[in-house]
Order: sequence, then C-alpha cells, then structure tokens
Amino acid sequence: MKNNSIIKERQQPLMNLYNENPIAAWVTDMAIIEGKQLDDPLHTSVSINEELLVDFPIGVHRAVGGHHDYPNSGDLLCAALASCFDTALRMIANRLQIPILNSKIIATAEVDVRGTLMVNKEVPVGFQKMSLFIEITVQNSVPNTMAEKLIQATERSCIVYQTILRGTPIDVKTTIHYV
Repeated sequence: MKNNSIIKERQQPLMNLYNENPIAAWVTDMAIIEGKQLDDPLHTSVSINEELLVDFPIGVHRAVGGHHDYPNSGDLLCAALASCFDTALRMIANRLQIPILNSKIIATAEVDVRGTLMVNKEVPVGFQKMSLFIEITVQNSVPNTMAEKLIQATERSCIVYQTILRGTPIDVKTTIHYV
C-alpha cells in the first residue's frame, strides 16, 4: 500500500535534517505586547508570531474585574492547547493514513481566582485543573487499536500538551527605565 501522506512528504526531509544537525531543530515561537492604550487596564492586544505579527485584542475576565469582551489569557492558553492537539492529531492521522471524518477538541482550564485577587493567600495562583475533551469519528474499517494509537501518539507529540503536563521553567529578565 502506497503512503500518500502529505505530512510524511513534508516532514521526512526535516527529520533527516534534524538527525544530521540537531541544532536546526531548535525553534522559537513568540508573542509580543507593546504598550498600547496604557490608560486602559482592561484591554490590550498581542501580536503573535514575529514574522506574521497577527494582532489579537485581549480583555480581562469578569471574574477579576474585566468585561470579558475579548479573549483573555486563559482563553488563549486553552486555544493554544486545543489548536496544538488538533493539528498534531491531523498530522499524525495523515501519516498513519487514518481518515478523520469529524473531530472536536475542547480545552478547558479551571482556576480559583481568590489567589490572584489575594482574597485568600492559601489558594494558589494559577489554573488548578485543565481538561481536554477529544471526540473523533473515523471509518468503521479503522481498527480500535489504530484509533487509540492515534490519540496516544497525539498526546505524546503535542508540544503544548506536554509543556503544560510537565511544566516548564520560565526565565524572567526585566529592564526598568526611569524618566
């Protein structure tokens, strides 16, 4: 059976390159916020990807005093998880030649905001729970083991999922200017 995977076709040269030159496999993703509308503490915008500079308006969740009229950082975290999982799922399915007929990925994050508002110092600041709901439809001809392998491989390969699952140290560098 011939493998007509566009993903394999696109990834194989990259895999060969990264085997020969591991340094080439290191990439940096980026989001940038430059102080716009600094007199409005409830709204800003973030530019995603330094090449494309796609600008997204950002709001603050009503649970901490915002209007929740635009996506907030928690929404973006969920979006990053859902979109990474979905694209990993699609690419792996393509490589394995598993046609996906329908898919739905829902990422949720739950937080007790008393910690961030300093209402209760015993409550940790941060999301206490995240969930990923995955629903896919494949043809009856796909064995259960292959569909399960697809989900397991996606969990293993999804960068955002693995980052959240393991946690990643954050190096903070600060420059303060006084005028």
